[in-house]
Amino acid sequence: MAPSSAAVTAQLKQLVHYHLDHHSYDNALFFSERLYAHDHRSAESAYLFALCHFRLGDYRSAYEISKAANYRVVHLNCAYIFAQTCLLIERYKDGITVLEKSKSLWFHKSSFGKHTATARAPTPDSASVSCLLGKLYKAHDDKKRAIQHFEEAVKANPFMWDAFIALCDMGVNVRTQNIFKLNDALIDGLNSDQPPGILVEQKDNGAINPIDPLTKKPPIRSAGLDTIDPFDSQRSGTSNEVLLGNNFLNAGSGENDFYSKIHAARSRMAAAPEPVHEPMESPTVTNTDLPFSRLRTRNAQLADPGLPEAAPKAGYRLAGKRSQKAQDEHSSELHGPVLRASGAVASGIERKRTVSGHPVQPRLQSEEPGAPQRRSDRINKVRAAKAKANSVATTMATAPTRELKKARPQISRIMRPNSSGTGVGRAVSGNRKPLEENGMDIDHAEMSRIKEVPPQPPVIKPAEPDMVKIEEALRCLVELLKKFGSGYLALSQYRSADALAVFASLPRVHQNTAWWLAQVGRAYYEQASYAEAEKYFKNLRTLAPTRLEDMEVYSTILWFLKKETELSFLAHELVDSSWHSPQAWCALGNAWSLTGDHEQSLRCFKRATQLNPKFAYAYTLQGHEHVANEEYEKALTAYRLAISADRRHYGAYYGIGRVYEKLGNFDKAYTHFHSASIINPTNAVLICCIGNVLEKQRQTVQALAYFTKATELAPNAPQTRYKKARTLLAMNQLDAAQQELEILKTLAPDEATVHFLLGKLYKSLNDKGSSVRHFTIALNLDPKASQQIKEAIESLEDDDSFDDSMMT
Repeated sequence: MAPSSAAVTAQLKQLVHYHLDHHSYDNALFFSERLYAHDHRSAESAYLFALCHFRLGDYRSAYEISKAANYRVVHLNCAYIFAQTCLLIERYKDGITVLEKSKSLWFHKSSFGKHTATARAPTPDSASVSCLLGKLYKAHDDKKRAIQHFEEAVKANPFMWDAFIALCDMGVNVRTQNIFKLNDALIDGLNSDQPPGILVEQKDNGAINPIDPLTKKPPIRSAGLDTIDPFDSQRSGTSNEVLLGNNFLNAGSGENDFYSKIHAARSRMAAAPEPVHEPMESPTVTNTDLPFSRLRTRNAQLADPGLPEAAPKAGYRLAGKRSQKAQDEHSSELHGPVLRASGAVASGIERKRTVSGHPVQPRLQSEEPGAPQRRSDRINKVRAAKAKANSVATTMATAPTRELKKARPQISRIMRPNSSGTGVGRAVSGNRKPLEENGMDIDHAEMSRIKEVPPQPPVIKPAEPDMVKIEEALRCLVELLKKFGSGYLALSQYRSADALAVFASLPRVHQNTAWWLAQVGRAYYEQASYAEAEKYFKNLRTLAPTRLEDMEVYSTILWFLKKETELSFLAHELVDSSWHSPQAWCALGNAWSLTGDHEQSLRCFKRATQLNPKFAYAYTLQGHEHVANEEYEKALTAYRLAISADRRHYGAYYGIGRVYEKLGNFDKAYTHFHSASIINPTNAVLICCIGNVLEKQRQTVQALAYFTKATELAPNAPQTRYKKARTLLAMNQLDAAQQELEILKTLAPDEATVHFLLGKLYKSLNDKGSSVRHFTIALNLDPKASQQIKEAIESLEDDDSFDDSMMT
């Protein structure tokens, strides 16, 4: 008989998922194509086919397949994979349209806590889709809507780190304490029926009882109990159906069929995790590991595979009861009549039958001290006498009747249906042999009426400690993420000192990671502390030698430090390891620039922009090289391309300001320098450039204010302190100028301009000896400026003769 089309489809889907989970994408693509050909009208088949193309990097094929499926029906998975391909092939509007069209399928949906090594959510949730929409709107240059969707993503799930980074990079002033916190949706996910995280993973490894699906078992016991299942060799075809989820109470009326289903249910108990107290269990039994495991072990030793059911032994049931007597009494007092009544339901309804097959009217005999001994107790007493050779039988210190009453709920728990009742006791023995001998059958009409009785409301249990631990772990992660977010936000706002303080407060284990080293290195780079930044990037290269991100910054640091050998070696390593990365070509361009070969450097930077047209930093480096070649129009074009790629790239605004300053257009230069300083208000170089423009416009007082601010931002930067000292000297504030120059002499003792300025200062102070000394040092440090220095010395002698004549 030919298999049904649905069966073939299901098997093909299973093969596709199998190969996808094992990262065998070629095999997954082959079987997904078979699936698509077999069931081409199904959106799920189209989604799997497109997903395989997407995993293999064939984005255009994924785009075409998912596009055709989205025309036929709105399918969230197809829409999501289609939007991802649109983001990569720059068809942003198409991706936005299809996600907005399917909004009813993902809006206010959350799958947090449903992802483990063995469990997956079938569709993306609102946080993931909102984040993707934000990326599409950002690429589509709709900043307002992009910010809106990124905010929705981090609001729904604070662990959407890329959405938070996007908000920071766009210059949004976010509050990390309002973002990184456990919201109601996450807490509701923790309190759902399916526990998140590792609990789901452990629960999946254990058997689940279809009779009691809502019972939560401790997950740790499942693995150990599954390995000692004694009933595997006795399972029949009927019992396999039970394990697949069929209810054994709905089986046929034959006695062998009924016993096989009872046997299957008992084997289910053997594979199930450690039992816990339920409202339908007897209050006289404490469900501990020891008697339960002994019960299973003894059954494994004494069961006869040829019989439907092995006769229960009294000896092993009574074993270990003395050690648990106190716990049994405590359990009986704790649960009281509710458990007693429910336990009576499990034993009375399920296993008490008259000769005619009708349920027995319950009667209370466990509380009657003079009640006659039952037939089942007499039979078990005889069997217990045969088992005295076993060491377990030594624990029989009390009457067999009471001990058997304690052990019986272990069997009744297996057999209980979802019903309720109030009777206790049984008229026929718990052993099913009399039914087998007499050939009696079950009255299914009575059984259906029993099943129709509504179940008792579940007893409210205290919160499981595992859930408390998971919530504590999530809170710990959120606090850690808050620190990471605060540091990254400060760095994106160019508050380098604040960022360094936050990064230093992170745990030590996270400080030895590539991401942390890169962020700290960038923070020192923004402070113009290039030597300190080099240390962290050097450690980064040692820890992650294949990392490409931020290597363009490292190459620029080496360029500022004039370390030609180290820069050439870095460029050589990057180009060899990743020929198609723009970072490698930027490093190579910086290496050529340091040697003075600007044409070769320009070729490298243009290659970087060809590899990634959105790489703003490569355009900026192109502009710097054009300025060095005095190609100002080409430089302006390169800087403008950098701004179009990233509107917050302050280096491009700085470059345009430099070009206009060289061209003498100080108003435009001031405008672009000011725009750059708004983006990066803590950059001393930008503040100093604004002061230069104002100084050239004869606005000395305003210029001094900017130079002072730049000195406060970068107290160890010689250039800013030099310009401040020069302005103070021009304004005839000699004492303040002398103080600044003395600090500057310590910072740059081999700088000729510093000594030249000191010579002019001492000349104004009429200190001829100090003035000549510093002019001479400047002449030795910079022989090319000998003409200007000699003129300064000669003017000093003229002033001295003039002063002498005045004194006489």
